Amino acid sequence: MTTTSPRTSASRPDFGDSRPFAGPVDPSRSVLTPLDATEIRFTDGFWAEKQALNADVVLRHCEDWMERIGWTANFDRAAAGLGDPGTPWEHSGIEFVDSEVYKLLEGMAWELGREHDPALQARYDSLVDRVAAAQEADGYLHTSFGRAWQRPRWSDLEWGHELYSMGHLLQAVVAAERTASSPRLVEVGRRLAEHLWTVFGPEGRVAICGHPEIEVALAELGRAVDEPRWIELARLFVDRRGHGLLGQIEYGSEYFQDDVPVRDADVLRGHAVRALYLAAGALDVAVETRDDELAAAVRRQWEATVAHRTYVTGGMGSHHQDEAFGADDELPPDRAYSETCAGIASTMFSWRLLLAEGDPRYADLIERTLLNVVLASPREDGRAFFYTNTLHQRTLGTEPDEDELNARALSSLRAPWFEVSCCPTNMARTLASVEQYFATRTCDGVQLHQYGSYEVDTVLDDGTPLALSVASGYPLDGRVEVTWRGDVDREVELTLRVPSWADDSAVTVVLPDGEVRQAGGSTIVVRRRFSAGDVVVLELPTTAEWVRAAPTIDAVRGQVAVQRGPLVLALESVDLPSGSVNDVLVDTTVDPVTTSTGARVELSRSHTPASGWPYGGAAATALSLGSVPLVPYAAWGNRGPSTMRVWLPTDDLEA
Repeated sequence: MTTTSPRTSASRPDFGDSRPFAGPVDPSRSVLTPLDATEIRFTDGFWAEKQALNADVVLRHCEDWMERIGWTANFDRAAAGLGDPGTPWEHSGIEFVDSEVYKLLEGMAWELGREHDPALQARYDSLVDRVAAAQEADGYLHTSFGRAWQRPRWSDLEWGHELYSMGHLLQAVVAAERTASSPRLVEVGRRLAEHLWTVFGPEGRVAICGHPEIEVALAELGRAVDEPRWIELARLFVDRRGHGLLGQIEYGSEYFQDDVPVRDADVLRGHAVRALYLAAGALDVAVETRDDELAAAVRRQWEATVAHRTYVTGGMGSHHQDEAFGADDELPPDRAYSETCAGIASTMFSWRLLLAEGDPRYADLIERTLLNVVLASPREDGRAFFYTNTLHQRTLGTEPDEDELNARALSSLRAPWFEVSCCPTNMARTLASVEQYFATRTCDGVQLHQYGSYEVDTVLDDGTPLALSVASGYPLDGRVEVTWRGDVDREVELTLRVPSWADDSAVTVVLPDGEVRQAGGSTIVVRRRFSAGDVVVLELPTTAEWVRAAPTIDAVRGQVAVQRGPLVLALESVDLPSGSVNDVLVDTTVDPVTTSTGARVELSRSHTPASGWPYGGAAATALSLGSVPLVPYAAWGNRGPSTMRVWLPTDDLEA
């Protein structure tokens, strides 16, 4: 996997279906070729349940909330006003709520491409019609700007989110094009892109949006409809950033990533979601324009960000005030912002790097982020969400009202909807297409990057069909069985990722002939001429282990976390008699005990006699609490109000 080769439509598998093929990301050249919903699908187990919950509950939840509070009706009012633009009407929600409707449309389209549902198709078509009716004659489409009583078009590029919202519309258009779910929405997107080319193209206004998103959307639209102008416009937006085009604000120009040109930056900085969307779009541009300098720059930024600005869960963003990355190693657990949308954007960025380079480290971060940040957001019933993902919840908080809007940074319990509700709709579109992060192909075979239970049916570039089933109780069970469902008429490679958390000495692969092979790196490659019924078994150790942070991360110095396979575990106060996690100590001389759902550790409670002054007084003592359970971090907060922590202070009271 060391060469990059262009792909054409001839390399697409032919299933006798005239529909377009591709998922959310489809580079014209790549080391690894992404699969689409016709080539990979979950069969049962952990991920199938998550995707079914999304299809059955989350999509409808988002749809109903936006209908109820008038965000969808903004398009109806805008459409009705096209013939009489001077008649005022009241806009519902903040200026960028259009984008939430667009993310819902994208999620619906990926779900329709995965499994057609006539009832969902009817709801989708109705929503498309309402959006399309609001598009103006010149292609412009936004419900918050441009009318006589509203701010003029493009008058608030710092905060107005016009291009950001339109970017999410174009990503919904890509989904519509690649699932053949709505030719009408594709036409809306083409008209909008033409408008943007006129306004912001080579002969237009030199400007950028305060919130990156249009870059990644235009690049993918250019790929989807084979229009290089949209990729060129994405390139212009990327190269214009970092030159002070946006106004100064109290957070500084790095908040907008407008302080340093993308190709000169060494680390992701500023608002985390903005930075990650921009990096993903910049890499798309680099791939399509063969700009090795730009690709190297965003790769460098990924490296530095993962090394110094990423939480153990994979979360990114340590500042609440500006939703931003902190300085290097500034990763306080109790002030972690770690926005759900940043986790999704990180996954988008890492996936593009994985396709471009084939390095399994990117798949490692995708796994960590999906399982410990993205899946932490939705409540078990799919009807409430975390916006932020703290690693230490100090107070119980209150249970949110199921019928009211909530503040975005609520961390005590998940809320059904937010005043800025980007995370629920981002969850919806991500879960609708999440299987496409699991496997890829090359001319030599198939690569499995994530584990669960799913089927792969694909065709290599030379016409060789491959059909295999993956079965696993992952992430709690590390046994992965890969069964070939058909004969292969030549030697091919099955590549299995060995997660970075797994000790090589404990990872084995059992081949169809009974040979046992031990891991010796980040991948195991099995090359042979497979026959129907051949089984390859990967055994990964998912026992609970201590995790210690680098000493430079001083916020958690003297503390440990527990990880069970890919899952970061957490202590919840509902499992403690006192109802608080804030004064516990863990005994690291006793290894954590692996359980069916998490682990158990030996805890005590620190007790300091009241002295009126907490420094230099009487020595603290420890009161034993015995063996206490830890749960997967993503599952915390599902049993009512609770305090919680990931990092546990050790019981070395003299340290």
